[in-house]
Amino acid sequence: QVQLVESGGGLVQAGGSLRLSCAASGRTFSSYAMGWFRQAPGKEREFAAAIDWSGGSVHYADSVKGRFTISRDNAKNTVYLQMTSLKPEDTAVYYCAAAPSVRTVVFGTVGYWGQGTQVTVSS
Repeated sequence: QVQLVESGGGLVQAGGSLRLSCAASGRTFSSYAMGWFRQAPGKEREFAAAIDWSGGSVHYADSVKGRFTISRDNAKNTVYLQMTSLKPEDTAVYYCAAAPSVRTVVFGTVGYWGQGTQVTVSS
């Protein structure tokens, strides 16, 4: 069982930066691949970024590649999403997710979800 709690969301101007954090409970955190998804108003939830258990393999959606960076600290049971050059279209609720592998994260076969944190980018 893994419980995920996101933090770090907020209101930022276009071009600004935010760092999201996702704290996980449970001793098996380091065995999971982790990911970030987002859901904008009126749209389906979409994949943003994924990282394997070791941090050695990452994968990004084209829409965030080059602007977002996913990382993890297994000693702190935490995964991060550093977001830079934010755009109004990045406005969404951002969700943390845990899954068996990067592949399952990317395809949305997620075992555990956080409750989400709101990110709003003003123009």
